Amino acid sequence: MNNLAAKAYELRRDTLDIIMAGGGGHIGGDMSEMEILVSLSDRMNVSPQTQTSPDRDRFVLSKGHCVESLYAVLAWKGFLDLGEVKAKFSKFGSEYIGHPHNVIPGIEMNSGSLGHGLSVSVGMALAGKMDKRNYRVYTLMGDGELAEGSVWEGATAAGHFKLDNLCAVIDHNHLQISGRIEDVMDPGDLRKRFEATAWHVIDVKDGNSVEQISAAFDEAEKTKGRPTVIIAETVKGKGSPIIEDKAAWHHKLPSQEEYQQIAADLSTRGEALKNA
Repeated sequence: MNNLAAKAYELRRDTLDIIMAGGGGHIGGDMSEMEILVSLSDRMNVSPQTQTSPDRDRFVLSKGHCVESLYAVLAWKGFLDLGEVKAKFSKFGSEYIGHPHNVIPGIEMNSGSLGHGLSVSVGMALAGKMDKRNYRVYTLMGDGELAEGSVWEGATAAGHFKLDNLCAVIDHNHLQISGRIEDVMDPGDLRKRFEATAWHVIDVKDGNSVEQISAAFDEAEKTKGRPTVIIAETVKGKGSPIIEDKAAWHHKLPSQEEYQQIAADLSTRGEALKNA
């Protein structure tokens, strides 16, 4: 687990470099979701060699604006070349755009128009049941996108069809571009809302802990007869005090001075975990 925790900070550094090279990116949400992506990628039944297999596990990044961290993780897992991503991200004509693009290896679905990832994942999971395949489907949502009605239509369908091969994760960092989600559009009691549509709900107090996130994924895999949602309490901008828990860093390019400080903070934390 320490290795995965340290890897999350190494990949945050790669994400930071991708954003700097491309001249922009959603750095706050990239940093809050990293342990979720690392833990999930370490367990999913999919690889560059099996990415077209009908039995592969599926992942949908519903909060598609935070794609830079996904690029870093896909490069770690061998789907992409990190140097190519840095060279081409957000350049004219590049496939490495600011939202997931399914011409890129390892990406199942174009996303970024918020609120659709869960509904599409429901379709993938239902297809797996109908085809009698054993793959699992995962989707990662932002807490701000829970204001979209399509999320709750998808949630109702998943509960109705008892899709226990579906696991949704909410990156619950409490911030969106306009401020705190409770001020913009309060989602209320998320546990009660999902339980009302027949989901198994797992609350993770520290969503930036690979131990806690991994344990939640273990529990989700063992849950039968219901889909699972993991509500992961995270910190937007996790990894550097400059950007942590600040709505202004939803989408902001660091200055060179800020870049140096953020990079140093990430490296320091990563080294501490390696030596723990």
